[in-house]
Amino acid sequence: MKANKSNFINMVLTLTIIALVAAFILSYVEQLTKEPISRAKDTRELEAIASVVKEFDNDPFAEKLTITSANKKQKFELYPARKDGVINSYAIKTFSNNGFGGKIEMIVGFLMDGSINNFIITQSSETPGLGTKISDEKFKSQFRGLNPNKHGFKVRQDGGEIDAVTAATISSKAAIDAIKKAAKAYNNFNTGNN
Repeated sequence: MKANKSNFINMVLTLTIIALVAAFILSYVEQLTKEPISRAKDTRELEAIASVVKEFDNDPFAEKLTITSANKKQKFELYPARKDGVINSYAIKTFSNNGFGGKIEMIVGFLMDGSINNFIITQSSETPGLGTKISDEKFKSQFRGLNPNKHGFKVRQDGGEIDAVTAATISSKAAIDAIKKAAKAYNNFNTGNN
């Protein structure tokens, strides 16, 4: 009986040591990779911002603002784009939880008159080949120059002026929802209610 008890204690001790060493190694690797992963994410975001706003010579990250919806329940990041010290456009990181595959995240570029310059989907779980077509130029080009604050900013099936992606109306409506949220948050910010 003594030998069995000794073997059990040895096994528990060995497994505990192995678990502690593995936890230490994982923690160390996480610390090593945390900064490079963060820099890579920032670089991707800056590239996305650059693709949706007009030409700029400032650092949008340094001037980033957090703005909120009118009810203060949703937060958005606003990145002003300046050329020669004058803001010529801005980007807003926005989202919709109404996608066919769940949450869709995007960065939308707006001109100073409130019209859309461009947008880029940064994260989605939409169906490949269908819902992911909201990232295609054919769909995105419909938005350029449109102001989400004006009438008709919905899909044609709902009486608007935007053609939904065939077989992906839910994804198309989610993209519109995310853009509208960003526009409303900016309007709220502009009125000083932030």
